[in-house]
Amino acid sequence: MKQYFVYILTNKHNGTLYVGFTSDLPKRIWEHKNKVADGFTKKHGLQNLVYYEIFETPETAIHREKRLKKYTRAAKIKLIEKDNKNWNDLYDSLR
Repeated sequence: MKQYFVYILTNKHNGTLYVGFTSDLPKRIWEHKNKVADGFTKKHGLQNLVYYEIFETPETAIHREKRLKKYTRAAKIKLIEKDNKNWNDLYDSLR
């Protein structure tokens, strides 16, 4: 069954945050880490995966992404630190 992901990237502990959506999380994070696409994440060096959620449909994932983007910075930090207190890069755990 196909899965969809909403994720948060950062450049450092308590740094700039980016919320994204994808259907292939390992590939997408690899693209961020290797600066494949121009844009906000490349400009700010955002390549550490600190949070993600898994969904069964693209509609629910996109809805969640839109909600997370409206969260305050404090709410996003609280969400990250609930399961990733040290802001560890979760990319290696995907493989």
